[in-house]
Amino acid sequence: MSAGLRARGVGVVIDGTPILDGVDLDVAAGEVVVLVGPNGAGKSTLLSVLTGDVAPTTGTVELDGRPVASYRARELARRRAVLLQQQRLAFGFRAREVVEMGRAPWHRSAEAERDLEVVAAAEERADVAHLATRLFPTLSGGEQARVSMARVLAQSTTLLLLDEPTAALDLQHQEAVLRVAREEAAAGAAVVVVLHDLSLAAAYADRVCVLAAGRLRASGTPREVVTPALLSEVYQHPVDVVEHAGHLVVVPVRPPRAPATAPAAAAPAVPVPSADPHQEQPCPAT
Repeated sequence: MSAGLRARGVGVVIDGTPILDGVDLDVAAGEVVVLVGPNGAGKSTLLSVLTGDVAPTTGTVELDGRPVASYRARELARRRAVLLQQQRLAFGFRAREVVEMGRAPWHRSAEAERDLEVVAAAEERADVAHLATRLFPTLSGGEQARVSMARVLAQSTTLLLLDEPTAALDLQHQEAVLRVAREEAAAGAAVVVVLHDLSLAAAYADRVCVLAAGRLRASGTPREVVTPALLSEVYQHPVDVVEHAGHLVVVPVRPPRAPATAPAAAAPAVPVPSADPHQEQPCPAT
């Protein structure tokens, strides 16, 4: 069944501090929605509310017409997969064992018969098959992120919620992970991604949602939302948006660099005359 996610009037207050205020959001099957905004805008908190891990102080979140809070844990895990910003594992699992954790919701179901096939495909798509026997804590941050992405893919859900999946990745794997997100949407999943890289957001999102100070400041296609005026206001820093090969590229405005100055030439050394061994030397004073 295709997932449909709907949030209305979502507000979160923590220790008396408003983190989110009146956020409305719809995510349909077949689309990639990217959440962007400055630090502290509420992106990760909103994602946690959408996953059902954080209960909103006000407002509602529904998945396929039902309150997210009404789902039992296993039922919810079969519908939505979550990639957290930080990967925390208390024990030294092998990378393949971490990927296999994504199959736990399907234990003792007909889907469990496909576990080996699904895990192998997820490892291949996340480019971690060669890491299968490595201990997870010994992997680099980027490798851990890709193994965790493989776990999400192995979970085989119709809703993916990804919190900064590219943060620890090199350029090649940033592009690869977001291509996979688009493939999942093309196959009918609903995908929500938190990103800081605005150019990546513009390249891969069907819809970009800009948060600022806990509110949804704008929502629309990349060309509607990724504009110099809006981004300069939200990020409180001037930006330009240029087009390259059909893609929008966000460039921070920076003052021109001062030309490099050549190092000062060293003063020429003054030659010290050497003593003439045939010249009579003065006697030292006594």
